[in-house]
Amino acid sequence: EKFEADFCKYSKSKYAVAVSNCTAALHLSLMALGIKENDEVIIPDLTFVADANAVLACNAKPVVADINKENFFLSLSNIKKNITKRTKAIIPVHIYGQVCNIDEILDIAKDNNLKVVEDCAHAVGTFHKSKHVGTLGNTGCFSFYPTKNITTAEGGMVTTNSKKLAEKIRQLRSHGMTKSLKSRYSSEYPWVFDISEPGYNYRMDELRAALGISQLKRINKINQLRLKASLYYHENLQNIPGIILPDMVNDKTHSYHLYTIRIRKPYKLTRDKLFKKLKDYGIRTTVYWMPIHMYSAYKKFSLAHNIKNTKKTYDEILALPLFPNITRKHQNLVINCIKKFGS
Repeated sequence: EKFEADFCKYSKSKYAVAVSNCTAALHLSLMALGIKENDEVIIPDLTFVADANAVLACNAKPVVADINKENFFLSLSNIKKNITKRTKAIIPVHIYGQVCNIDEILDIAKDNNLKVVEDCAHAVGTFHKSKHVGTLGNTGCFSFYPTKNITTAEGGMVTTNSKKLAEKIRQLRSHGMTKSLKSRYSSEYPWVFDISEPGYNYRMDELRAALGISQLKRINKINQLRLKASLYYHENLQNIPGIILPDMVNDKTHSYHLYTIRIRKPYKLTRDKLFKKLKDYGIRTTVYWMPIHMYSAYKKFSLAHNIKNTKKTYDEILALPLFPNITRKHQNLVINCIKKFGS
């Protein structure tokens, strides 16, 4: 409860519900919003599989949409093309810690009577017009996995400004019980409660919540260190032919979860070859992520002819090492290698 209250205060959300992980947050959000069998939910092709899995967990259909050419956000025209009479929701992703094109997505949702579940897994500390992400749509879903800006080892949070949704999510996260543990032991017979509908064991435990309280106190410092490291990359990777740097790197609303570059011609190496060369020098990089349509389990849900921007972007992107205490020595090695291999 303390962690939830602290997160409400930080995000200025009316309600926060701590859960076992971000996938649980997504699943519970969709369930609370009434997503059911045969409904369709639009998700970006360039996202983690959790978005698709959460939709499938509701027996609904994930509809994969393309991203824009020059950023990693859902294509508005592609969203519109994929809206059918069965479409019930959109899951926009604040990818890499940057605010997505949320205003335009909210407008589309309003015009088509759709729900919006914000995927904020990368975005603790990301703000849009002074509002924390996760407070703009119907719900926001956060991750506290070890690689995220703050961690509870495993864990997640749902934020919402709807009391009705918060109560529904609290009930569903604990097997569908109509009474919490505290309220049960405050009553005459603690074993007497109802299950109005089946739920899940998606609770966060007290130990991880305690870690979350401690981490949340440090979030501003953590994100400042990420900003400082991101700016150093940005200043020192300028003007390398074929290396495209991320937008808005100096935007104070960005939480700098990842620093992702693109590799294009005339750079002398492809993305995959650069990855291997950096690895040979002891530099670990990676790609976030393979597009949804490339996984065997999701091919039947994909419209491969309609996602050309995602395909091109996937072949170009590479996330460089970034964490709060990264040293200048480490960053200089990364920077110098990228310059060397491209010359």
